Amino acid sequence: MKPLVIFGTGEAAHLAYYYFSSDSDYQVVAFTVDSAYVKADELFGLPVVPFEGIANQYPVGGNDLFIAIGYAKLNELRKTKYLAARALGYRLASYVSSHATILNQGMIGDNCFVLEDNTIQPFTVIGNNVTLWSGNHIGHHSIIHDHCFITSHVVISGGVEIGEACFIGVNATLRDHIRVGERCVIGAGTLLLSDAEAQGVYIGQATERSRAPSNRLKKI
Repeated sequence: MKPLVIFGTGEAAHLAYYYFSSDSDYQVVAFTVDSAYVKADELFGLPVVPFEGIANQYPVGGNDLFIAIGYAKLNELRKTKYLAARALGYRLASYVSSHATILNQGMIGDNCFVLEDNTIQPFTVIGNNVTLWSGNHIGHHSIIHDHCFITSHVVISGGVEIGEACFIGVNATLRDHIRVGERCVIGAGTLLLSDAEAQGVYIGQATERSRAPSNRLKKI
């Protein structure tokens, strides 16, 4: 088992601990955060240590790191800590669920988090520091660049290119052979049929409440 230190103590770190511990070749040995955010000495019975001195307690070469941060500040916080860990010389671990369908010959970068029921078709390239939450379809010949966060049940059709640091919400659908510029937000339920400009925000239409209250529905 390879020793792994997880950066973070929030919900994303809890999930990373669960997945790495139950479905990988890694053994989580500690957690780390910036010293100002150390609120307890332990998490899940493991030490929580300041990131500023991580290399002294868990040296480079003997330990890998995983940055367990969500999409805060449009992925910028996760990107910053990822780059800081690489600057220290750490190898960044990726988690790829054994319950995902991976058909792209493992073309997945470091510090990726690929959860169950993802389907990654042939000739797809996944960059570094990319999160694919559960249940997505990533079509053939697509490219997802670094630091993106794809939520759940997103359909990315064939030949799509997604720029760096994008966020794609639940149940969004992207048609084939379009390009999404960097730092885009594609909201939940959005249907994207053409290219998206960099730093664009694309929001799907929300369902409105019916005028009839539920107690007047006779067939339910």
